[in-house]
Amino acid sequence: MAPDMLSGESPGSGGSEGSPGSAGRQYLRIATEEAFAPPELIATWRAMIENGSYDDPGFVSLVGFYTAGKTERSKFVFDRLQDLGEERLADMDAAGIDRQVVSLTAPGTQVLSRADGVAMATLANDRLADACRRYPDRFSGLTAIAPQDPNAAAKEIERGHDELGFNGVIVNAHTNGRYLDDPAFWPIFEAAEALETPIYLHPSTPPRAMIGPLLEAGLDGAIYGFAVDTGMHVLRIITAGVFDRFPGLRLVVGHLGEALPFWLYRLDYMHAATVRAQRYESMKPIQRKPSEYLRDNVWVTTSGMAWAPAIMFCRDVLGPDRVLYAMDYPYQYAPAEVTTHESLPMTTAAKADLFQHNAERVFGLRTRDAATGQ
Repeated sequence: MAPDMLSGESPGSGGSEGSPGSAGRQYLRIATEEAFAPPELIATWRAMIENGSYDDPGFVSLVGFYTAGKTERSKFVFDRLQDLGEERLADMDAAGIDRQVVSLTAPGTQVLSRADGVAMATLANDRLADACRRYPDRFSGLTAIAPQDPNAAAKEIERGHDELGFNGVIVNAHTNGRYLDDPAFWPIFEAAEALETPIYLHPSTPPRAMIGPLLEAGLDGAIYGFAVDTGMHVLRIITAGVFDRFPGLRLVVGHLGEALPFWLYRLDYMHAATVRAQRYESMKPIQRKPSEYLRDNVWVTTSGMAWAPAIMFCRDVLGPDRVLYAMDYPYQYAPAEVTTHESLPMTTAAKADLFQHNAERVFGLRTRDAATGQ
């Protein structure tokens, strides 16, 4: 049983009776931040912890918990991360999810050496592509890369797009404390923009230089630390002028934008004030306001944020075409949260955009029509 289903809620409370084409729902439910990990990568992570070869505290905290398998929650997540078949499909059916956009879970390949990271990204992508071929109506994939080798990462983005049929790129936060605003990583942006394929910037635990106070309070993970690090990462990308250099680049961010939509006014005001003050060498003028890049180059998903006021606020300030559904499987497998989304105060057409059409547009998905099945 899933950890979030222990309250006695029915597994089908997400509305599996409203499957595509049946009465009452004429759109697909596409979940867009759904994780997996091949057993080979999990075995590598475990060995790194056991032999002490990678003692980063965030890595040990995150991976150590989920690979130890000592609690019901960690056992469920550990098992489901490695499954790209019947168990995952059964969970999707129970929650009324028609399709998952699947990507390599954090910290991905980004804690490995350059060569090992490139090899593991290739393996993970091949494994995911096999699953997408087996279940073409249920799974779509994002290309995993090893940013520690930017040129190899750019080539893998091309392979994922051209050969494997993937619909975007996954980057799991920082790479050993280095962020994508560093121009050394910009071949990744160049490849993604050229192929018109989005980058999903997924969280991981903050790096060694900032995790201390969060870790000692138990706040280093999804409760807060993920948002702190990822929100900062997005701002670094914006203020470094990445979107000026790559105006066609599309960035997808989970958890309703890691709180950034709620800061739009202050971000614009304080960015302008800081640039005028010439206080920081790193803070140079950019062509537009931070909020404009967030509205034009960034999409947000509802992963882990099944809360109507926040979802409606983000639709209001970013635009209804910028918000799309995600579950955050298997970490937050709570079928009742599907019902929360279905109960949002919006029209059927707006729900169709939230659950299906926005995902199709940003990821370039080709799905069957929910009403006709074609």
